[in-house]
Amino acid sequence: MEEQLNKIPGFCENEKGVVPCNILVGYKAVYRLCFGLAMFYLLLSLLMIKVKSSSDPRATVHNGFWFFKFATAVAIIVGAFFIPEGTFTTVWFYVGMAGAFCFILIQLVLLIDFAHSWNESWVEKMEEGNSRCWYAALLSATALNYLLSLVAIILFFVYYTHPAGCSENKAFISVNMLLCIGASVMSILPKIQESQPRSGLLQSSVITVYTMYLTWSAMTNEPETNCNPSLLSIIGFNTTSPIPKDGQSVQWWHPQGIIGLVLFLLCVFYSSIRTSNNSQVNKLTLTSDESTLIEDGNARSDGSLEDGDDVHRAVDNERDGVTYSYSFFHFMLFLASLYIMMTLTNWYRYEPSREMKSQWTAVWVKISSSWIGIVLYVWTLVAPLVLTNRDFD
Repeated sequence: MEEQLNKIPGFCENEKGVVPCNILVGYKAVYRLCFGLAMFYLLLSLLMIKVKSSSDPRATVHNGFWFFKFATAVAIIVGAFFIPEGTFTTVWFYVGMAGAFCFILIQLVLLIDFAHSWNESWVEKMEEGNSRCWYAALLSATALNYLLSLVAIILFFVYYTHPAGCSENKAFISVNMLLCIGASVMSILPKIQESQPRSGLLQSSVITVYTMYLTWSAMTNEPETNCNPSLLSIIGFNTTSPIPKDGQSVQWWHPQGIIGLVLFLLCVFYSSIRTSNNSQVNKLTLTSDESTLIEDGNARSDGSLEDGDDVHRAVDNERDGVTYSYSFFHFMLFLASLYIMMTLTNWYRYEPSREMKSQWTAVWVKISSSWIGIVLYVWTLVAPLVLTNRDFD
């Protein structure tokens, strides 16, 4: 496969660059592959705009024609490999960064919803019976999250800062630590507890752990290697290859990328099983409420009898209205493709000198997303106090 990719014009014509040809080919192949997937999902997203029910002919494309959709996706991906290099990689790097940032925000919404749902579930079980057991579980989970966050902060200061430098990392760690402390204190204030009796430290601890992950992920993209040691170099292994002329090492196996992919899979799994009527997930995907689904179910049952459909035939539960936005569903997959692309390439940018370098842009994207996540969580706490005319139950 590598030999065939090397034959593509513009993939690896300069053998005197810093980065070996095999690594450069892999980097560009990821960009082409994810470009094809992203364009496929974007095309479907545009095609599905304003689809209101399954009676719309476009809904058939969404729910069927799998062979043709697969063939179309493959054709777009193959065609992407023949796009002239030019400024493609540079432009697509910034597009991917913007899309990945948006997908991180979606992950944050899912995380906040998960934190509230987790706390609500355990508090309900604690109130139903065996309160001591569930209270101990609630307290243990909260303490574990805060302990992990504290250990992370200590390790950040030890390995990602130096007395004479790394001022940016010091600021990132300190600011995020203070923001997490502030959010945690706010979650147990009397006014907050009065408006939301089930808000508490468990949700804050989950947000704190994820904020520490985003902080670490941002620092691993810092261009200054003195303030950005690889995890394997910290524990005594060296996996940097090659060594550029300026002494900056490029790490191709990065644990933060693996964790990012795991979080992506967990978010996809969680969003697929989350069925709470008032969840942020349903609002995010523009899902219809449960009562509408019940009415649709009754309507389709009557309709199937009147139409004389075969009893073994799958019924159409979206005849009167779709249960989620087809267009936004595919747009989320478009953003997910960009997020995977940036994660697989460690958010590195390809330079004209054929060097792979981390960029401050990636650092600020991740740090700003951590701040936005805390702001979103704080908003879920204060919203019932600000918008008194709305029901947040």
